[in-house]
Amino acid sequence: PGSSPCRSVIMVAKAVGVELNKKLLNLQAGEHLKPEFLKINPQHTIPTLVDNGFALWESRAILVYLVEKYGKTDSLYPKCPKKRALINQRLYFDMGTLYQSFANYYYPQVFAKAPADPEAFKKIEAAFEFLNTFLEGQTYVAGDSLTVADIALLASVSTFEVAKFDISKYDNVSRWYENAKKVTPGWDENWAGCLE
Repeated sequence: PGSSPCRSVIMVAKAVGVELNKKLLNLQAGEHLKPEFLKINPQHTIPTLVDNGFALWESRAILVYLVEKYGKTDSLYPKCPKKRALINQRLYFDMGTLYQSFANYYYPQVFAKAPADPEAFKKIEAAFEFLNTFLEGQTYVAGDSLTVADIALLASVSTFEVAKFDISKYDNVSRWYENAKKVTPGWDENWAGCLE
């Protein structure tokens, strides 16, 4: 529940009507390093999806897979190459810039009791500036309707909120965030995971 990438998968599954059989792993106890899990995912990361024997990890790949396999429409991940490319760019931005900035700043403090690094905090602010720019005049991050990019970024931004990062300084992000919370299936479960 505390993992933004896991919560994004939960929300997309809800959006496409897939009932997940969730398994909670205790990472601190090393459950993700047990032989039975390594057999499924040798990279031993979460989330990992097993769908009728097909194993897949990396949350953003799982989001796309769920929509392509189970979506009744392609609205969350349209077939148009240009729309899809923009969604992919935003997914990679989430993975490599926004969520990575969270991990670089907060994880050392939480897991290693390290002091806050002001340089890492500047990278969070820069990431939010980029997101704010992407959202200029836009209701959604990649087009004119909700997509998997919005859902992935919603999971990340909500994690920043629960960590007490001040999102209100970014007008476009704040406006998008308020709307995304209302229109995204599974938001309540996402927020409950954040609070947990």
